[in-house]
Amino acid sequence: MTQPPPSGGWPDPASTGQPSSPPADPTLPVSPQPVPQQPTGYDPYQPTVQYQQTDPYAGAGPVPGTAGAAGYPPPPQPGYGYPPPPGYGFPQQQTNALAIVALVLSLIGIGSCITAPIGAIMGHVAMRQIRETGEGGEGMAKAAIIVGWILTGLLALVIIGYVVAIAIAIANSSTT
Repeated sequence: MTQPPPSGGWPDPASTGQPSSPPADPTLPVSPQPVPQQPTGYDPYQPTVQYQQTDPYAGAGPVPGTAGAAGYPPPPQPGYGYPPPPGYGFPQQQTNALAIVALVLSLIGIGSCITAPIGAIMGHVAMRQIRETGEGGEGMAKAAIIVGWILTGLLALVIIGYVVAIAIAIANSSTT
């Protein structure tokens, strides 16, 4: 069984069992191969050819549009994990003191019931100051307003409930 020739059109000598070169003609003279002469002071342990060891990729950066070498995390930022020294970094935004006081008074209103409306009103004043000065604490002022008015509403319901209960008790006691 024969195989088709390879795509180049020439048969592969290894697959056909034929030698790759023609046999030597015994009528032709054989020329001896020249033997390389070693220079004087030849050291077999030293290479005869000096190679330059250069990096072919020296100066090449990452491919544009990529983050760098794949599989490696980016290098940490300088001072990573440590707070900046005093005087460096962004200035911290100051919190409005009235917003803090308003939130505290609104939360105390859970137990005392009288400070909740005061905290809500102070929360409104703190919101106006925050808009004018650009200070921080807007969330605390909003929380003071919400908690203060909810507790004030609950306090009003409790007072109305007591008044109705007292009115019913007086109405029932006078008829007997």
